[in-house]
Amino acid sequence: MNGDFVSGSLRLSRYLARPAGRTGPLPGLILCHGFPIGPLDARQSGGTFPELIDRVANELGWVAMTFNFRGCGTSEGDFSLQGWVDDLRAAIDHLIEETSPSGIWLVGTNTGGSIATCVAADDPRVRGAALLSPRADFDDWAAQPRRFLEHAKEIGAIRSPGFPRSFDDWARELRRFRPVDAARRFAPRPMLVMHGDDDESVPTADARQLAEAHGSAELRLIVGAGHRLRHDPRAVAVLLGWLDRQRLEGD
Repeated sequence: MNGDFVSGSLRLSRYLARPAGRTGPLPGLILCHGFPIGPLDARQSGGTFPELIDRVANELGWVAMTFNFRGCGTSEGDFSLQGWVDDLRAAIDHLIEETSPSGIWLVGTNTGGSIATCVAADDPRVRGAALLSPRADFDDWAAQPRRFLEHAKEIGAIRSPGFPRSFDDWARELRRFRPVDAARRFAPRPMLVMHGDDDESVPTADARQLAEAHGSAELRLIVGAGHRLRHDPRAVAVLLGWLDRQRLEGD
């Protein structure tokens, strides 16, 4: 079911699925897309995620939602790390308000996984997190912030003339959020970290750093897989199996 919710002054698009014939409080899942990378631009971010959301709802019996962060898809606004953190917090509030779930689990791909870790660490409502090809930090962006800003404009994640109003504040956020530190704070809540061992965008070392920082995370390296684990049937099978165990252990 397509719809939207508000994050600050912005309206963000979302897709929400509920399992048929289930009553009572159900576990809730939010799936977070990553930062757009070519050849897909920002308008196409997370385009295949509703299909996975339907599987989680219909096969596992969850209430499940995905949404577009600001600057992506049909959501309003322009990319900033703080903005994306605020958006996920608003998404959690929205799913709770709409469905009254028994708990919240976050799944994130790439940057979405990193953002999910940062948000989950400080939100006790989040009971578990699964990260697919996550970044351990944003230091490469922070090292050349003006180049990264231009890239964000080129792919359409920043659309408004004159944004950001303060470049220095926008750039500072790239170092403020530290997924590795967040993973440490998130422990001992359950965490799954998956990475393709042939990932051309994010090294497997990032996944290892996050898993080690957490201390008891389940680390799965998918042999021969690249960056887009969402499209690897083996990774999806591992994710669905992990979520099913989370639901059973939470009952």
